[in-house]
Amino acid sequence: MLAEDSVLLRDGLTGLLARFGHRVAAAVGDADALVEAVERHRPDIVLTDVRMPPGFQDEGLRAAVGLRAARPGLPVLVLSQYVQRAYAADLLDSGDGGGVGYLLKDRIGQVEEFVAAVEDVAAGGTVVDPEVVRQLLRRRRDPLERLTPREREVLGLVAQGRSNGAIARDLVVSDAAVGKHIGSILTKLDLPVADDTHRRVLAVLAFLRG
Repeated sequence: MLAEDSVLLRDGLTGLLARFGHRVAAAVGDADALVEAVERHRPDIVLTDVRMPPGFQDEGLRAAVGLRAARPGLPVLVLSQYVQRAYAADLLDSGDGGGVGYLLKDRIGQVEEFVAAVEDVAAGGTVVDPEVVRQLLRRRRDPLERLTPREREVLGLVAQGRSNGAIARDLVVSDAAVGKHIGSILTKLDLPVADDTHRRVLAVLAFLRG
């Protein structure tokens, strides 16, 4: 199963895999079509890009994570031009067995290298570009890197002791927008809800350590 929004690349990969004796059951151009095609064809492996319509953000990778959750053991190989760190970590941690891989397109040096990676993942192996590993390790060392610039700004104001209302006035946004930012910050910093902890204080401590 192949998901790639570029028609030229999609057709090129289909032909390349055919040359090496592999059949592409379906080649699609968006994440919704990928999910539907996997349900219909039950492929041996899914190859997907990260950025796909309609938003061209991380639709393909999110679909891959969802497919692995719904079908534990489904081999998935992601091909991308960049590392989407949040969902890359989820993908590599996902499922119960089954091959998984994440390769950067511009670092694949040879056709044979790419085909070997596809075959390794289909057989249950793991193939990860060293740059992906480097960035994931960096992400785990510094959780603040998961935050957007706006979220960092909000957290800095929280660290100054500002209330949500005061932050909203400073940033000229609504209270609801501030609440949404703070909720996202707490989620990205992996601060679980617990009776004996105050997540807002823990977030400030993480900010000060960073």
